[in-house]
Amino acid sequence: MRGKLVVGNWKMNGGLAANAALLSALVAEWKPQAGRELAVCVPYPYLAQAQGALAGTTIAWGAQDVSEHDAGAFTGEVSARMLAEFGCRYAIVGHSERRQYFGDTDAIVAAKARAALTAGITPIACVGETLDERERRMTEAVVLRQLDAVLATVGGEASKLVVAYEPVWAIGTGRTASPAEAQAVHATLRARLANARAADIRLLYGGSVKADNAAALFAMADIDGGLIGGASLKDAEFLAIARA
Repeated sequence: MRGKLVVGNWKMNGGLAANAALLSALVAEWKPQAGRELAVCVPYPYLAQAQGALAGTTIAWGAQDVSEHDAGAFTGEVSARMLAEFGCRYAIVGHSERRQYFGDTDAIVAAKARAALTAGITPIACVGETLDERERRMTEAVVLRQLDAVLATVGGEASKLVVAYEPVWAIGTGRTASPAEAQAVHATLRARLANARAADIRLLYGGSVKADNAAALFAMADIDGGLIGGASLKDAEFLAIARA
């Protein structure tokens, strides 16, 4: 059994008071079940707050990015070793916003995944196509190119990854891939992972996931949970998704 995983990606949102209320609600309301895991990936300044609120609970925490470098003159960067000191279990790498706005290439994403693994942190490696790429029937080529870059770099540690398929055209737009569309891409990714002896890792779906569509998505054979953006900032909505 791969188990289910739902991860909240707060993006560049939050504040000390709002975070405290959200984390408190999650701790109070989340009822752990075998084979189900809940996590939040928070902005760097709030890692200590997340650690303080969630340590000793069944809810994990992590970061939204990580440097590919271990240390040195890289102003503004945060290394995987630093994240590990805050108890991070996860680090998102290759989110489409990082690729689009900050120039993260496939090679950089792969190096970040390797850096996280070296520090004992599980990378959540994101892949996904733009609307233009989908309309030109390039979805499979794009997501496999992105995944292959990570697999080639992490080598025998591929079984320690989490992979998230996030179609760019569905992130924050209200549009969502149908369960069948999402499953088709997940099946393609699963087949590629099988070649890397990592068929049993968890594959997440992300892109306008809400309480009213989560159950149908998570019921698909190769969808093991979700990477949740805006909805993860609302405790009731996020918990409803996690319970789906």
